[in-house]
Amino acid sequence: MNPRSRPDAPSASAAGTPEAASGPVLSRTGRGAAHAKSILLGEHAVVYGAPAIAIPIHELETLATVTPSSGPGMLDSDLFTGPLDTAPERLRPVLTALLAASARIRGLEPDDRATPIDPRLLPSLNLRIRSTIPHERGLGSSAAVAAAIARAVHDAAERTLDPDALFSLIQTSERAAHGNPSGIDARTVTSPVPIRFDRGDAQPIALGAPLLLTVADSGSSGSTTQAVGGVSRRREQAPQETDALLNRLAQIAEGAIADLESGAVEAVGSRMREAHDILHRVGVSSDQLDAIVDAAHRAGSPGAKLTGGGLGGCVIAVARDTAHADALGDAMRRAGAQHTWTVEVPSA
Repeated sequence: MNPRSRPDAPSASAAGTPEAASGPVLSRTGRGAAHAKSILLGEHAVVYGAPAIAIPIHELETLATVTPSSGPGMLDSDLFTGPLDTAPERLRPVLTALLAASARIRGLEPDDRATPIDPRLLPSLNLRIRSTIPHERGLGSSAAVAAAIARAVHDAAERTLDPDALFSLIQTSERAAHGNPSGIDARTVTSPVPIRFDRGDAQPIALGAPLLLTVADSGSSGSTTQAVGGVSRRREQAPQETDALLNRLAQIAEGAIADLESGAVEAVGSRMREAHDILHRVGVSSDQLDAIVDAAHRAGSPGAKLTGGGLGGCVIAVARDTAHADALGDAMRRAGAQHTWTVEVPSA
């Protein structure tokens, strides 16, 4: 992965040498963290430039620790433990995040299009990752890992990291993970509050009342690429019908902002019900997700829906109070969910 020079940085040829890219001198152990995220409303419509609403899930978190090393760097994670230069291809986004953060504090910008990663460019540091965010469930795991790594590297180098620079670093890693990410994950895993995301712009939403949700992990990995591709093919085959459904998803998301700001939780739930029905009709739900959603509704949730790309992943359901959230979790697990969490999005 050859870095590209900035005007005040070393030349590209010099920056691309192993000697120049051996990494910054870290002055201490550095730590960074980021939380999970969920798309409340607007998934798939956001792919076509419509707004979406995303919420932070502070109850699920990724922690990264980096320490200086006098020898080859090591990685210690739930997915792989061993030398950085022997990490499997599935961890390319992790290595990309590490390279991007290391390059930034040297005044360079990595070329995330380069493949394969040159192991000689990996910095001499040890990276430890611990996460409670389930992998490949639409909860922003890869973005949270990238954010935690970026923060940890900058903490270790005693360097500041502003929100836009952090977003750019996360997106570099997300391109390695997803190809062409919208940026909604990168913005939400570092936001303390819900956001309205529209064409890369993120604006905070102040809730008029706390939003209590039960999040259920179906136990099946979702495939955003496959789901988005399926919707695209559907648009080609039935453009008017599909565009009408996507437009309605956008309207639901936009209309929900006023409900959230006024604390109209029941209205938000009603919008979520309609959104899930539309997502089912465009082909991104599954029998398993539908069963979990139906179980939540039978247990009294004002509204439940899949969250994220679909074809697996998670379901979110509105709860009226903590006891109801527990009851929803029981019902959703009986319907096939592998794990459930109670999540509170606090009011302003």
